[in-house]
Amino acid sequence: MSWKVEIDSSGNFRDPEKRVITLRGINLAADSKLPALPDVPSHVRDDFFDGDNVSFVGRPFAIDKADEHLARIKSWGFNTIRYIFCWEAIEHAGPGKYDDDFIDSTIEILTRIKKFGFYVFMDPHQDVWSRFSGGSGAPMWTLYAAGLNPESFAANEAAIVQNTWPDPYSFPRMTWATNYDRLACLVLFTMFWGGNDFFPKAIIDGKNIQDYLQEHYLQAIKYFAKRIYMSEEFDDGSILGWESMNEPFRGLIGNTDLSIHPEYEKLKSYTSPTPFEAILLGSGRTVEVPLFEFGSLGPYKTGSQIVNPDGVSAWLSPDYDDSRYGWTRDSGWKLGECIFAQHKIWDPKTDTLLLKDYFAADPKGTPLDGDRWTTKYFLNHWLKYADTIRSIEQDAILFCQTPVLAPPPNFKALGALKPRMVFTPHYYDGLTLIRKHWSSFWNVDVVGVLRGKYWSPVFALKFGENAIRNCLRNQLQTLKDEGIESFGQGVPCLMSEIGIPFDMNDKKAYSNGDYSTQIRALDANIFALEGANLHHTFWVYSATNSHKWGDRWNGEDLSFFSESDLRNSEGTQFSFSSTSSLFSAKRYFETSSDVTDTVGARAVEAFARAFPLVTVGIPQSYSFDIKTATFKLELYGDGGSDDSLPTEIFVPDFHYPNGDVQIAITSGRWELDRSRQVLYWWHEPGKQQIEIVGIRGEQKTVPAKDYFHGPRTCSWWC
Repeated sequence: MSWKVEIDSSGNFRDPEKRVITLRGINLAADSKLPALPDVPSHVRDDFFDGDNVSFVGRPFAIDKADEHLARIKSWGFNTIRYIFCWEAIEHAGPGKYDDDFIDSTIEILTRIKKFGFYVFMDPHQDVWSRFSGGSGAPMWTLYAAGLNPESFAANEAAIVQNTWPDPYSFPRMTWATNYDRLACLVLFTMFWGGNDFFPKAIIDGKNIQDYLQEHYLQAIKYFAKRIYMSEEFDDGSILGWESMNEPFRGLIGNTDLSIHPEYEKLKSYTSPTPFEAILLGSGRTVEVPLFEFGSLGPYKTGSQIVNPDGVSAWLSPDYDDSRYGWTRDSGWKLGECIFAQHKIWDPKTDTLLLKDYFAADPKGTPLDGDRWTTKYFLNHWLKYADTIRSIEQDAILFCQTPVLAPPPNFKALGALKPRMVFTPHYYDGLTLIRKHWSSFWNVDVVGVLRGKYWSPVFALKFGENAIRNCLRNQLQTLKDEGIESFGQGVPCLMSEIGIPFDMNDKKAYSNGDYSTQIRALDANIFALEGANLHHTFWVYSATNSHKWGDRWNGEDLSFFSESDLRNSEGTQFSFSSTSSLFSAKRYFETSSDVTDTVGARAVEAFARAFPLVTVGIPQSYSFDIKTATFKLELYGDGGSDDSLPTEIFVPDFHYPNGDVQIAITSGRWELDRSRQVLYWWHEPGKQQIEIVGIRGEQKTVPAKDYFHGPRTCSWWC
């Protein structure tokens, strides 16, 4: 396999033979958010705070299990891996102390991935900053560097962490995401992006905390990348490139009033303090905080709750041994005192907010709305990150992720555009994700609401499954179009996260085996991806997923694979539903040469579907209908192409067992390689179409129709 991938002037990925590549794959893996030793998923308290002495060797899975997992993913037709790693995995022991054993194991896994023929790009993953503030990403020492005491967070709710929740199984749904608006995240992200401007007293080792954190982050990734590229395995372009920080968050930058909930705070669940209430709680105050639940039309207040009755501070005590990690904190940054109080934002003697709009403008007085924080603070870091990666591998593709669901800044106008860039937004159907329920009756155009498309959210409601599917497609098309406006036509768009929860409807599918609801929800999302003609990597594959604990992280359960679906006490347990499977599991396994593709898979009907791997020409549109196993592709064939090169289409055995297909083409010839599940199509230049229809049951013929306008040049084979 030739690895060198180019990006043409129209934003198409091209292989060495100049064929257009469709990147379609999965995130590998949710397990990589968590250390392997000790094995501390987010529902386990033991050893949680021993964050310096951990190892991520064995993530995303053990070396001796790699071939099994990669073969399964490959058999689903995916050709791309978004490879998850965390800053913590590299630099957990302390500033500048890198884990070479983890890097060695990563190189070995990446070598296996290459042997299976996957394109791969690297994702420096974070969620709400760190495991110790309820998510994943940064090492524990970064919280101590910021002057915070993570062991206090359970009392003052500077972060809501499942590991310290009294009954982890009852951890409130999606509460982990509300940590973005709690003290720990507000402090760390504000320091990371804008410490120089907003916390000038925060000096450590002679540097502002912004520079200290960013430099360590970039140097850790640089060391990691350099070690990887030192291996001769990856000097051929088999690693496509590197993505920027996962789901960057602004912290308090641009906040206009610390006393109220900011307009951009969309998710309120459980206790929901205002920024100033979070500051008070962090300083040991007892506060009555509003309680929220997330309903069908968004969050609504249900009452209030007393928080921090024992008056526990989130800040390190004045007598904390600050030599633990070897740094020197400036004498002007006093331990035991709130960093906001030290900058005169509030008065701890009277608990009075003095500067409610402190973060609304930079020190020069320039207002910092959502756009300006991105253009100034985010782009400043992005350019450093891009230069860091290119200093190690000058041909690496830069996958750029801007803040979630926000319009990206105009990279062209701001001079931030780099050669060989890709825009990587994220999208989740929020109602389905948060409520863990798929409704085929109604949904909401969330992107339209965020863009001010409707004068009332009521008009954003969409009713009926067709309208919902089209609405999802239109939202993805909007995100793609915004990328073109920001980056230009020559920058591809790849949706690097999209997925559904599998534990819908109180996990009923886990007891009755009926995954039809999950199949419909996932198919609607993939219909939207196909309709917007988007490259994508699904969230997620988890090697250790179980029905009880999901992905073992904050109650999420989005993995396409589950160990619990491998076997039950009576033998093989198949995850596809009897109501929507196109043929029985028994028939499939009698005809398949390799069962690893569906054993343990969930809603496989939806995601193991036909799609164009490479095309001799530019795909104009493609779609797959799981009800009829019908795939349609329209492309514009390149003129003057070598006619020995075919367009290649993934044709899964799951939907086309025994190679039973009926095919219409506008020109040329085709061959089906069942061992690879690939159909090769040699066609002429210009506008071309192909339709692949599965033959069901006893049906052996499909009535020929004039599927294509114009002179009939298509041929039929059974």
